[in-house]
Amino acid sequence: MDYIVFDLEWNQCPYGKSQENEKLPFEIIEIGAVRMNENKEILDTFHTYVKPVVYRKIHFRTQQVIGLSMEDLRHGKRFVDAAREFLDFCGDDYRFCTWGSLDLFELLRNLKYYGMDDILEAPLFYDDVQKLFALTYETKNDRRALSYAADFLKLSRDGDFHHALDDAMYTARVLATIPDEIIRENYSVDYFKVPQTKDAELSIHYKTYTKFISRPFDLKEELVQDRRISAVHCFACNRIVRKKVRWFSLNSRVYISVGQCPDHGLVQSKLRVKKSEDGRVFAVKTTKLIDEEKLAEIRRHQAEVRKKRREKRKH
Repeated sequence: MDYIVFDLEWNQCPYGKSQENEKLPFEIIEIGAVRMNENKEILDTFHTYVKPVVYRKIHFRTQQVIGLSMEDLRHGKRFVDAAREFLDFCGDDYRFCTWGSLDLFELLRNLKYYGMDDILEAPLFYDDVQKLFALTYETKNDRRALSYAADFLKLSRDGDFHHALDDAMYTARVLATIPDEIIRENYSVDYFKVPQTKDAELSIHYKTYTKFISRPFDLKEELVQDRRISAVHCFACNRIVRKKVRWFSLNSRVYISVGQCPDHGLVQSKLRVKKSEDGRVFAVKTTKLIDEEKLAEIRRHQAEVRKKRREKRKH
């Protein structure tokens, strides 16, 4: 299996959000990619400009960051042609790798806009090199800029950041430093194409946590009442456990609960409510084992939430 490390640059509506195309808020204008073999040796590169057709003027911030003008893009390829050439470059056996999750999401959104969304199968697993860098060199929750990682690893500055092929090359060079075990155990899944039926819902078991991705629901109220979503399962044995802390919301989209497994101890579930492309909502639920200190911290959060609600009702 090859690694396809890619980077995108995109434009947005130069006249503000009120005039943007809701189906395509970010239009891809540049694609850069590096193909690496399973030993993370560079085999080939790909680069193309894409001629804009939705936003025919470059947003001033886009031009400041990436330094491209409409004149640079005038002779670019149509997105349909550029996308087909890119996917042909990828080959038959590969996994996408990106710095963060946004580039893959925007690639899928642009493909859907042009009626090409069936080209890539769902669920789409990929490697988030930004996350892998954090797991290898810092902490799980750190999310650093690509330039930071390049400086941290003392990579030679052979290209400019915010140019698609240069960024893909830097990302590939960072990936080459990540141990195979960390890559293998910490793959990511894209949320653009969510499971559409109950049977297709995803349960992924990682080394220290599980992740569940639900089908979409019309209303958030329907989602949180679904038994498979509202139950707390033990990370270790997957049985449904008794709740010590019932679900409470940190905000309108994040909920936390804690259960007690008789064999494996305390289990925390965190539920994130996300919006799908068609306007419905779906759940991403992560579950892991915790200790008494973490339980006390969660109870403090719950007390603070209750206090704020009481104060709000008074006002």
